[in-house]
Amino acid sequence: MDASLEKIADPTLAEMGKNLKEAMRMLENSQRIEEENGKKPVSEDIPGPLQGRIQNIGEQGHMALLGHSLGAYISTLDKEKLRKLTTRILSDTTLWLRRIFRYENGCAYFHEEEREGLAKICRLALHSRYEDFVVDGFDVLHNKKPVIYLSAAARPGLGQYLCNQLGLPLPCLCCVPCNTMFGSQHQMDIALLEKLIKDDIERGRLPLLLVASAGTAAVGHTDKIGRLKELCEQYDVWLHVEGVNLATLALGYVSSSVLAATKCDSMTLTPGPWLGLPAVPAVTLYKHDDPALTLIAGLTSNKPADKLRALPLWLSLQYLGLDGIVERIKHACQLSQQLQESLKKVDHIKILVEDELSSPVVVFRFFQELPGSDPAFKAVPVSSGAPAAVGQERHSCDALNRWLGEQLKQLVPVCGLTVMDLEVDGTCVRFSPLMTAAVLGTQGEDVDQLITCIQSKLPVLTYTLQLREEFRQEVEGTAGLLYVDDPNWPGIGVVRYEHASDDNSSLKSDPEGEEIHTGLLKKLNELESDLIFKMGPEYKSMKSCIYIGLASDDVDISELVETIAVTAREIEENSRLLENMTEVVRKGIQEAQVQLQKANEERLLEEGVLRQIPVVGSVLNWFSPVQASQKGRSFNLTAGSLESTEHTYVYKVQGTGVTPPPTPSGTQSKQRLPGQKPFKRSLRGSDAVSETSSVSHIEDLEKVEQLSSGLEHSNLEAHCPEQAPSVPAPMARQTEALQNKAQHPEDDHPQMGKPGSRDLRFSQPVNSHL
Repeated sequence: MDASLEKIADPTLAEMGKNLKEAMRMLENSQRIEEENGKKPVSEDIPGPLQGRIQNIGEQGHMALLGHSLGAYISTLDKEKLRKLTTRILSDTTLWLRRIFRYENGCAYFHEEEREGLAKICRLALHSRYEDFVVDGFDVLHNKKPVIYLSAAARPGLGQYLCNQLGLPLPCLCCVPCNTMFGSQHQMDIALLEKLIKDDIERGRLPLLLVASAGTAAVGHTDKIGRLKELCEQYDVWLHVEGVNLATLALGYVSSSVLAATKCDSMTLTPGPWLGLPAVPAVTLYKHDDPALTLIAGLTSNKPADKLRALPLWLSLQYLGLDGIVERIKHACQLSQQLQESLKKVDHIKILVEDELSSPVVVFRFFQELPGSDPAFKAVPVSSGAPAAVGQERHSCDALNRWLGEQLKQLVPVCGLTVMDLEVDGTCVRFSPLMTAAVLGTQGEDVDQLITCIQSKLPVLTYTLQLREEFRQEVEGTAGLLYVDDPNWPGIGVVRYEHASDDNSSLKSDPEGEEIHTGLLKKLNELESDLIFKMGPEYKSMKSCIYIGLASDDVDISELVETIAVTAREIEENSRLLENMTEVVRKGIQEAQVQLQKANEERLLEEGVLRQIPVVGSVLNWFSPVQASQKGRSFNLTAGSLESTEHTYVYKVQGTGVTPPPTPSGTQSKQRLPGQKPFKRSLRGSDAVSETSSVSHIEDLEKVEQLSSGLEHSNLEAHCPEQAPSVPAPMARQTEALQNKAQHPEDDHPQMGKPGSRDLRFSQPVNSHL
């Protein structure tokens, strides 16, 4: 940069070169001191909302930002010096860009908005094709409407932007479909384009401009620009090309489809993202010989301040040099090729590539293989004659790809991945190093880390997709559960419990259902399984659901669904039991108040009125005491009724009351090995389980439980011999022994015969009393 500036004869440029040299020396010294002292980045020192948010820019970034400040100082020069300086900067920058990107005999327009250059080109085409447009204005367009052709794969909103800037109606836009039979599905259909042009000419319209893509915004595919150029020359249509693949024109080898863009009428370049330069304007190169029309269209300006837009790019190009520019673009292309070659070796990953040598954009997605294609992973069978099933599998894969993309963005943020939805292929993950590598500093090691992360996530995706259909069938076959189809959920599935008062047609909120699902979610999370359970968002019907996350291993779906159904049913029954008990207690209190009032009235009638007088009543009670019986009431929660306490006071023991109903409980859960988490498929029949393993311990525990239950039954038979069921011979002997002990407890424990004594081993259950 110093040598080029010293060769400039203009003393203003020479002085500016000295100042830039001093500024760069100060910048390098400060950066070296910060590295030696281990100081944190500059963005961390900035107070306020910008702290830690500014990206770490290099020296070329500082040079581009310095150009904006320098342009403000240059604008204060004398008009003559300013005119010479800006003209020199503009001409040098235009010449360098034309040589770097192989665009001969063209002019350059620098603009901040990327689409602004195309709008000015459309205005130039209007003035070129309509000679009286300056005088007659829209009357000329009304007689012969212009047509702008855009590809269906163009950037969203580009056509509406052009119409708003030019004041044209939307019917002036013509969307050209992409290929359906031959070629890429993201390339413009040339045969159909020619037919559309002929139809517009026959209807009295004027084909004005065609926008082609050298790297579409979505997947980086390039149109057949050579064939499009021939078609535009035949019908006198302006050809404009834009896209990320235009950056490869700076390399030594360029594909023929991209190289044909150098023969077009105009092209838009975005060197800022390609080279990692912040606040650098975009450039539109065009070919036109009439300076008056370019001035009317706004592509050229006589204001020196407009020419100073090129100053940041002028400084950056000098700082980087041709070798630095080529090296950055080449490095980005190598990263994309490295990722493509690595993804080819990964199963269940599909790459959407038009041409591996010309497209620096890599788009991939996880996909489900057909049954039997890979023995390592079993696929879900989908019949070709069931479009609903195919659509269901498509939505499931889209949700999993969206989850995969978000995970990769968090794990490897330096790769600059994006998640997008394609109409034909579905949800995909895009890697475009030309737009991100220079800014984020992506290296080959980051691509290797990305491949490692993808391989680590594939088993989770495969197991989850395999279990989704099984989960749906299991839920639909279980009473009380409803399968909720949510295509955006990247997990095993979504389920909702239908309680007794559930109304599917109701659009109102369901507090009881929300309470049941909240308790169900708490119970499921307490199981400490590998699955993640969440409470999903509310739908239009305002019903809560349970969202089950991804499966990292094989899951026993039948046990999972059974656990959900049984747990939800228990929560509902317990809640209803509590509601019933509350109602019973409320009625019992009311009844107790009525009986207390009756008891007071009876006591008055029994004692008489004289006994209620303070002095007379005490004297009368002293001569003739009242022999009143002790009356009381107790409330039996189980029976829900008031009972007399006379039996308690007379016999010094509480009544048996009514036998309590059994507590709601679910089916017995499957036995698991020690350390085995819930919902894991059991390894029955495995050689790893021996006779002395934990399975035998489980059988011993079952025997102990059976023996303890037998003891409880024998205890009950001792008190109720007429209801004793028949038991086997060994258990009969144990029962007889227990009966003898129950009938003659004083033989071993004389204290059991005393009133009020308790034996914790053989005592009957005592009812709860209030």
